[in-house]
Amino acid sequence: MVNVLSVQSHVAYGHAGNASAAFPLQRLGIEVWPVHTVQFSNHTGYGAWTGRVFDGQAVEEVVQGIEDRGVLGGCDAVLSGYLGSADIGHAVLGAVAKVRAANPDAVWCCDPVIGDVGRGVFVRPGIPEFLREVAVPAADIVTPNHFELDLLAERETHTLAEVTEAVAAVQAMGPRVVLTTSLVTEDTPDDAVDLLASEGGRHFRVRTPRLDLSVNGAGDAIAALFLAHWLDTRSAEAALGRAAASVFGLLRMTAEAGSREILLVAAQDEYVSPTRTFDVTEVHP
Repeated sequence: MVNVLSVQSHVAYGHAGNASAAFPLQRLGIEVWPVHTVQFSNHTGYGAWTGRVFDGQAVEEVVQGIEDRGVLGGCDAVLSGYLGSADIGHAVLGAVAKVRAANPDAVWCCDPVIGDVGRGVFVRPGIPEFLREVAVPAADIVTPNHFELDLLAERETHTLAEVTEAVAAVQAMGPRVVLTTSLVTEDTPDDAVDLLASEGGRHFRVRTPRLDLSVNGAGDAIAALFLAHWLDTRSAEAALGRAAASVFGLLRMTAEAGSREILLVAAQDEYVSPTRTFDVTEVHP
């Protein structure tokens, strides 16, 4: 049994953070230990919500309680996403340190949530710097979108060659695997979107049709699925193909239904047996 400690935000209604990441992992047979950094009524894309952001101590207390059960040695990975504050970030770092102390083979998959094209930076001041200077260098796998990749690498990228250079700059910080999502370069067709997985100096691309929808939580789901398949295969190439197929199936069903929320539960078969698969191409910029 694979065990993942997932430290993320949580919503009661809909799917974002742990409410987006946990179920796909569970559907793939992975045991998830969710620790919530916030508890909101719904994701912030609605413009209004209730609930609260927890402080770092609240996260540390939950992780300490898990450690007290003597189970961290069986934890295979830590997954983290949106950070409500810098002290939450330090609590995540503390959780990773505890897990690595108990299991040196455990990996940290950090989704460096900062912002997105069209929305700009939407996290609190200090979070981008914390991610760039502290979290990303300590992570094994990072899953930025194109906007976040540019921020982490401190450059603008428009061509595939520029993107791979930015990826190399991020990998030089520490993480060995980088999954770049929502990638659009000069050679990306208008009706498509790319994903790029990079590991060991090699870059693999999947191109999927662009869907007409705007939803929250898809990035949380793909980070979780990519981690799950990387843990299974130890291959960024294989993990990319499987995760991309599953998320496309999830988003296709969501678009066809015209749903404001991703159909995370209704699309669950897509995580195990995707309806449509896509070629994974090694690119040489």
